[in-house]
Amino acid sequence: MGAQSAEAEFDAFYRDTARRVVHLVYAFTGDLTVAQDSTQEAYARAWQQWSTVRTHEDPLSWVRTVARRVAISGWRKKTTQDRAYERHGTHDTTGPPTEDRVAVVAALRTLPAPVREAVTLHYIGDLSIDQIAHETNTPAGTVKARLHRGRAQLAQALRHEEGSHG
Repeated sequence: MGAQSAEAEFDAFYRDTARRVVHLVYAFTGDLTVAQDSTQEAYARAWQQWSTVRTHEDPLSWVRTVARRVAISGWRKKTTQDRAYERHGTHDTTGPPTEDRVAVVAALRTLPAPVREAVTLHYIGDLSIDQIAHETNTPAGTVKARLHRGRAQLAQALRHEEGSHG
């Protein structure tokens, strides 16, 4: 494949998928800045390795996995990110979030990380249980249990949120 067509292929891949990855990582982390940064890093790495990544059965799976791992790694370096946030702020181009979105993100934050990961991959990323198991290297039964637990915990957190505001 020529350099121009590889670039065009990657550009189309990025345009078609980047927004979904940002949404997924945002739901997973609850932090839009982290989601945007992690997604950009994942796509930068994909571009650097595009000749290999493009041959994967599901290149988007590769990008999602890298974006989540970058986000997780970023949590370990929180102080550096906090300084960057203070210097640059957010680049909010879609307006403020709705009350429902704020409530869902707050409820997602109450979930343990493995449960939150399964819930966001399934409901935001639209992945099947088998796909989640593959991407997270977790048995399918564990993924099912995490989804079950996550739904129950989200329902409880959202009921509590509704009760305290309604």
